[in-house]
Amino acid sequence: MALFEDYDDYDALGLAELVRQGEVSAETLVETCIARIEALDPELNAVVHPLYQQARAAAAEDDHRGPFAGVPFLLKDLIQHIAGVPTVSGCRFYKGWVPREDTLLYQRYRDAGLITVAKTATPEFGLQPVTEPDIFGPTCNPWDLSRTSGGSSGGTGAAVAARIAPMGHGGDGGGSIRIPAACCGIFGLKPTRARTPVSPASEAWNGFAIEHVLSVSVRDSAAALDATEGDAPHAPYHAPHHEGTFLAATEQEPKALRIAFHTEPAMPSTPHADCLDAVTEVVRLLEDLGHEVVERPPMHQPELLARAFFTVVAANTAADIREAEQLVGRKATAKDFETATWLSAMMARNFTGEDVVVAIRTLQEETRRLTERYRGFDAVLTPTLGQPPVPHHALRPKGAEAIAQQVIARSGARAALKLPGLLEKTISEVFAFIPYTPVANFTGQPSMNVPLVWNGDGLPIGTMFTGRFGDDATLLSLAGQLERARPWRDRKPPTCA
Repeated sequence: MALFEDYDDYDALGLAELVRQGEVSAETLVETCIARIEALDPELNAVVHPLYQQARAAAAEDDHRGPFAGVPFLLKDLIQHIAGVPTVSGCRFYKGWVPREDTLLYQRYRDAGLITVAKTATPEFGLQPVTEPDIFGPTCNPWDLSRTSGGSSGGTGAAVAARIAPMGHGGDGGGSIRIPAACCGIFGLKPTRARTPVSPASEAWNGFAIEHVLSVSVRDSAAALDATEGDAPHAPYHAPHHEGTFLAATEQEPKALRIAFHTEPAMPSTPHADCLDAVTEVVRLLEDLGHEVVERPPMHQPELLARAFFTVVAANTAADIREAEQLVGRKATAKDFETATWLSAMMARNFTGEDVVVAIRTLQEETRRLTERYRGFDAVLTPTLGQPPVPHHALRPKGAEAIAQQVIARSGARAALKLPGLLEKTISEVFAFIPYTPVANFTGQPSMNVPLVWNGDGLPIGTMFTGRFGDDATLLSLAGQLERARPWRDRKPPTCA
């Protein structure tokens, strides 16, 4: 079958319109996507489970229904399940496990007309801000193959940036949509908490995590949110109601907005000059567009926030391992997981129940404080990341530090976890890379990476806007304006050349 030569020139909505008009078939689009995977993925290592047979069958049955009818799509190999298709979650322990049912969000993608062609790479349990699981190896950044594509939706980020598909699924518990979007130079929105359904669980990471898409265009993200929003029947809370559609919001020029900006990290970090300069550049752009931009630092307590955030994530990691044991049907050992994952769970077992509750309350109090500090502002601008995309394995412990962690993990000596410096250096290096993104996860606010700046090395440098709780529409309206003012769709990485 002939391939669609102009595939790169369209976003997902554009491809769907061609399908509806009969100018291209869903079968041709799927074959083009498959050809892209076969040509590019040997370098990128973004795909972990090809689903070619299922995708071809779905394309043959395409009825042109849904906003994305006949459009190739990528599903992150974490949380969302396809019945009969393995879900590995970047983890050796899950190898061979196959879910029996589709999850709700995946059903909504399918109902929107999207055809899932492959599942994409993620770090183990989505814990790391880089995608380099032991079981599959590192996913490469299409702008520089020696560097990370980010995480935890790094497989999707790399594949979308390389135009394997115009849009793909991701999840964001500490920045995991926005981080790879920033690393790969694409658009990534983390919606308001509970805007899209979290399933099969009732919530992930105590409400920090929510799932959506990474996309080449802003309007694709908005239309995907229109197609998938709405809580699950078992949801413990709901996102605020909004008027109109998110797609319409992207087409409307926003009123003159009042936007705060700062570069103060929420987690311990010394941000790179490229990330600071990007904010300065975007401030000028916003002022040129008629917005009021005011510098207003948040006055965080970085060490306190980092400790509280890690406590909640570690406790959830321990729970994830216990639930994995129930699904797989056997007891897990240290050899079944990466050292960092196992040590996080061990740390959690040293916590008391009150430690975890106090950590959650600490983050809730910071949410209340930030709400007051930024009252009267429509959005807050910061860098997305603390550094440009880092080289592969830059965040992994090395030498004696790595050996000590491995020995303790294998021995199960929980008392040794209290040794000074055992995990602090590793944790601090991770937060140094992502000192901004976790804030919107514990506050629940919508937050987006907008790809407006590239540095002197040709690497994308993300800038991030965080909006008021429930006000995804204003962010998407602003994103649409920024995309029109400084288009990025035709800026393609060398891997696409």
